[in-house]
Amino acid sequence: MKQFLPISALLFGSALLIFAGGINALILPIRGSAEGFTAASLGLLGTGWAVGYVLGCILCPRLVGRVGHIRSFGVMAALAAVSVLLSLLFITPWVWVPLRGLCGFCFAGAAMIVESWLSERAAPESRGRIFGIYTMVNLLASTMGQMSLALGDSSGFTFFVLAAIFYCLALIPLSISSSATPKPLVSVKLDPAALWRNSPVAVVAVFCVGISNSAFGTLSAVYADRIGLTLGTVALFASLPVLAGAISQVPIGMASDRLDRRKVLVVVAIAALGADLAFILMQPEGLLINLALASAFGATVYAMYPIIVAHANDHAPPGTGIQVSGGLLMIFGAGSIIGPSLAGFGMTNFGSFGLFATTLVAHALLIGFALLRIRARAPVTEAEKGNFVATPAGRGSTPETAALALGEGENAPVEPAGSDVSPESASG
Repeated sequence: MKQFLPISALLFGSALLIFAGGINALILPIRGSAEGFTAASLGLLGTGWAVGYVLGCILCPRLVGRVGHIRSFGVMAALAAVSVLLSLLFITPWVWVPLRGLCGFCFAGAAMIVESWLSERAAPESRGRIFGIYTMVNLLASTMGQMSLALGDSSGFTFFVLAAIFYCLALIPLSISSSATPKPLVSVKLDPAALWRNSPVAVVAVFCVGISNSAFGTLSAVYADRIGLTLGTVALFASLPVLAGAISQVPIGMASDRLDRRKVLVVVAIAALGADLAFILMQPEGLLINLALASAFGATVYAMYPIIVAHANDHAPPGTGIQVSGGLLMIFGAGSIIGPSLAGFGMTNFGSFGLFATTLVAHALLIGFALLRIRARAPVTEAEKGNFVATPAGRGSTPETAALALGEGENAPVEPAGSDVSPESASG
């Protein structure tokens, strides 16, 4: 309790923010589908979010450096609330896509501020415990936000207003917190050449996982709605995979600490590909079979990102964990920009199961490249390995997540030596 009480305001503010994000992320594709938006235009919602999220990770440290943590958090929460209310006023994809990008930017910035504060408050001996509590709180809040849609009608204004209310409520705990303002946020420049030299598997795999996870995260609700599931079960279909992925990280992480992480990644990716094929070949319509397959899908796809990060850090020079994790996050973001658009195009032209055709191609590419690299490079010995750290799916991670999880950098700005690639040009 001595460790928990000083950070309770931060955790509560984060929970309110994530709860609002859970509502916002699910109400838009469900309402858009009901309004007759094409799957391609709904996929662009995910693309917009990913662009905004990556830019938030890059630009937010500069804003915080100028005006401080509390003011910056206030700006992020307020703009997120405005974006969801404007989505209610202008029900058209041409407005929703840029607003979703604005929300992604705000979400990344707010998450970085909370994580920076937590990292500052975490003593070395309690850092892992605090990170675990933070991850658990966010997972529960996101699930509760999505499941709340089962309690009402998506055709009205209720859930848009409810999301805006909780974005605004997230302002209160941090605004009245007596915790000392932390140091500047972690700033990571992208150096693709250094990442490639460190681990080609990690670069290709995290890009493929970005495509797969973002496509499913954006359009799973659209798929569930179009095969005839009720609103309550649509929310369950979107939430169960995330919960299954959180649970599966424990045994998969233990296996990757003992075996070649690349082989574990290949096995998990093969299982994910099996789930892709099951959706495509079976074309299930019943509730239970869809929930079972979605859970199997989530247990695999949402466990791959932390394996990739752990593998890359195994090869990284000491003290560069945040650069490596932050760089991989940017590449994951690039995949997240592409994935929803590809899946939306597939669903528009080939039907609902075009979503899983997209994820299948991404997983097949990951498996093929990883197998080639296993033959070309010897595995890291168990003595040289770092510890697997269970993390949120990449879409919910920031460079500050790495600082909190790895305990490196203590919030000092990080710039890889010799990098000539600015984050703006790399992400552009």
